[in-house]
Amino acid sequence: MQRHVMQFAATGFGALSLMPTAVWAQTASEAERYAGSHPMMWCGGGRYVMIFGPLLMILFLAVFIAAVVLLVRWLGGPWQRPVPPHPTLPSRTPLDILKERFARGEIDKDEYEERRRVLGE
Repeated sequence: MQRHVMQFAATGFGALSLMPTAVWAQTASEAERYAGSHPMMWCGGGRYVMIFGPLLMILFLAVFIAAVVLLVRWLGGPWQRPVPPHPTLPSRTPLDILKERFARGEIDKDEYEERRRVLGE
């Protein structure tokens, strides 16, 4: 009796393996599913929806580039540009500084004269 059950099971599984997979799943084949229309046509035309692909890609690239620029600026630290000289104030010469030091009393007359001579005046 056990032998007959084993033969029946082997025969049944053998027959099932010869059937197409569409019968097993009891679904329609690819050709029957679309029935002459393209799947994109199910979305009401589909061609109008396709404009969002390039727009989203441009948006993604813009956000990515902005994030990279902000990250580089943040990692670079604060950016300080050089301060230009004031247009109304003339730059101070070494002789001006020497005169100011003499006026404040930091150096005496002999030292002032000697340094002025060295500076070329």
